[in-house]
Amino acid sequence: MIRGVIVMNDQGNPRLIKFYEFQPPEKQQELVRSIYRILCSRAENVSNFVKADSLLGPNVRLVYKTFSTLYFVFIFDKSENELAMMDLMQVFVETLNKCFREVCELHVVFNFYKIHMILDEIILGGQVLETSSEEVANAVDAISRLEKNANSMIPSFSGWHR
Repeated sequence: MIRGVIVMNDQGNPRLIKFYEFQPPEKQQELVRSIYRILCSRAENVSNFVKADSLLGPNVRLVYKTFSTLYFVFIFDKSENELAMMDLMQVFVETLNKCFREVCELHVVFNFYKIHMILDEIILGGQVLETSSEEVANAVDAISRLEKNANSMIPSFSGWHR
């Protein structure tokens, strides 16, 4: 099962935190700080897979990748394949690039809801739903069109006075 997804910048500021098992906010912040310390202390020529037993319990691993100034981190247990998680992370980033034309930290900050929508199309409840970035991007476009149409049907009340 996928336990969580974290996107943070290269200073350790979290830009997206999503856990699929309850973690109190204090514990989430502690995990982000601990994971950032681990990632910063790793040499560039080592594997992107880290055993996180001391952070989240036995048989928990994390995989990370740096894109631009962002760390993408997937936390998962032994039931998931490490290489499949790395591939799923690539699907997430490819989808973000399709939706934002080369995603950067500002896209994540200012499009918070859309980022969550994209992630929810890929992972729901810790289970993988979709592995095609094309399918995810199409679903996100369809949802955006529906939201736009729904907003255009809401009458404007700006001319009404009390």
